[in-house]
Amino acid sequence: MPVSTTVTINILQQPTCMAWVEQAIANLDTILLDHSHCERKAAGVAINLMFRYPSYHKLVRQLTAIAKEELEHFEQVNQWLEKRGIPLAPLNSPPYGAKLKAQIRHQEPERLLDSLLVSALIEARSHERLGLLGEYCSEPELAKFYRGLMASEARHYGMYWLLANNYFERTIVDKRLTEIAVVESEILAVLHPQPRIHS
Repeated sequence: MPVSTTVTINILQQPTCMAWVEQAIANLDTILLDHSHCERKAAGVAINLMFRYPSYHKLVRQLTAIAKEELEHFEQVNQWLEKRGIPLAPLNSPPYGAKLKAQIRHQEPERLLDSLLVSALIEARSHERLGLLGEYCSEPELAKFYRGLMASEARHYGMYWLLANNYFERTIVDKRLTEIAVVESEILAVLHPQPRIHS
């Protein structure tokens, strides 16, 4: 059954189900390790877009801020790992990210649009799920930590969405966002259950 609508994100087609919440709460150490990898990857995505589109001044400026904040979150999650005695080790990723990135078209300017919207959707789903961890985690300090990250994740998906609207017509953005958001929900619906931020 769907979880509380207090963390519903408008651009997401389907909310996270309670089964994910229960599995995540039962495997917090793995979730924290996966979260560390997610923050590192998010910083890398922002940096890669800056390198690909160096003449897009607004994009470079805003993604610089996102990359810095993602790396700060990476460090904060790593502090939690250290506190709990969890080594920062490799972890198999679910196919979520790869399947979403497969939606990115290869020709410009469509590639830029799709890259921004895929990032917006990933950040939106992160915002929703970190909020659920903050709501349902029974460890007060960890729950507080996750609630504290929600505003940043919301700001990130908003920035990616605004950048898309800065470089493309709103009707084009809305149409493509809906198309990719449907795929995003379909991907989550068929993934094998595993304790990951995006599974």
